[in-house]
Amino acid sequence: MDKKKKDKHFEDEMQSADNLADAATKEQNIEDMEIDNPDENPEDADNVSEELTKLNDSYLRLMAEYDNYRKRTIREKADLIKTGGEKAFTGLLPVVDDFERAAKTIETATDITAVKEGILLIYNKFMSYLQQNGVKPIETLGQIFDPEMSEAVAMIPATNDEQKGKVIDNIQTGYTLYDKVIRHAKVVVAN
Repeated sequence: MDKKKKDKHFEDEMQSADNLADAATKEQNIEDMEIDNPDENPEDADNVSEELTKLNDSYLRLMAEYDNYRKRTIREKADLIKTGGEKAFTGLLPVVDDFERAAKTIETATDITAVKEGILLIYNKFMSYLQQNGVKPIETLGQIFDPEMSEAVAMIPATNDEQKGKVIDNIQTGYTLYDKVIRHAKVVVAN
């Protein structure tokens, strides 16, 4: 369902909820009238009874519509979760194809520099794809150690005062997804 249809459907559901609230208020008013004036005209009692029946029916229908809406929304969310990665995986398939071609070429290749260049091209293509999707490596070398972005796996003595508290080696690159850390960098810090 496209966004306009979803928005229209949501507005309809909200209108139904408002109608439900109005119906409940009318039903309460009718019950209050019956309690206050039980011995009034029998025709009025019949009219009130008919209106009460109509409102009750309307109320039950709205509750059923709301329940169906809730179930449909839950089902749609489950489908989104299940197939949400489809776009990401579809974008990775060309990179997988390149790796398959590289694997076949490695078996028969005699020029190792050409194989290295091919692997680097695939790596660059993959990194470009990641950046297009908001994944970026965390720059750590030479930076002041930031425990929010990195994990210190070792501390070694600094060779000079300028190195103290800075990252001097990157053991494993960390990554962010739209500025949220998805993997901390593992680094060596000068102490």
